[in-house]
Amino acid sequence: MEEYLEIGQIVNTNGLKGLLKVKPLTDDITRFEELETVYIQKGSNLIEFKIQEVKYNKNMVLLKLEGINDINEAEKYKNFYIKINRKDAVELEQNSYFIVDIINCEVYTDENEFLGKVVDVFPTGSNDVYTIKNSEGKEILLPAISEVIKNVDIPNKKIVVHLMEGLI
Repeated sequence: MEEYLEIGQIVNTNGLKGLLKVKPLTDDITRFEELETVYIQKGSNLIEFKIQEVKYNKNMVLLKLEGINDINEAEKYKNFYIKINRKDAVELEQNSYFIVDIINCEVYTDENEFLGKVVDVFPTGSNDVYTIKNSEGKEILLPAISEVIKNVDIPNKKIVVHLMEGLI
């Protein structure tokens, strides 16, 4: 499992004092208020920053991080991702998973037929949809509902599904 989880992407700066405009990649935008530190993924390096201030502007988070004190410094982090250590992640409800843990899971039918691997997860409003790709490159879209997703085994990277009529 990934040790660090993405919770936002720096999309721009805000003002002259080094505020970062962050597109949240989390269900709860107020999540940032509970954090003391975050990491910015810059290349293969993770740089730790203490959070000084959290503000909101529409659906964006404005972060003031220690050590980023002007627009020139803030510009250096544009388009990078903000991560947290998994130990700082929110506790998930039963049968809920982090997307990063679902990606690359092998998917089998309840009759043990290999369908492929999960390559993407996207929300639709009522439920998530898993994009499965097989070895020939064919994609299958499966709704993440209890009638379809029968078992998710994150440690073994395996998902068992029931293919309802009309799904593929």
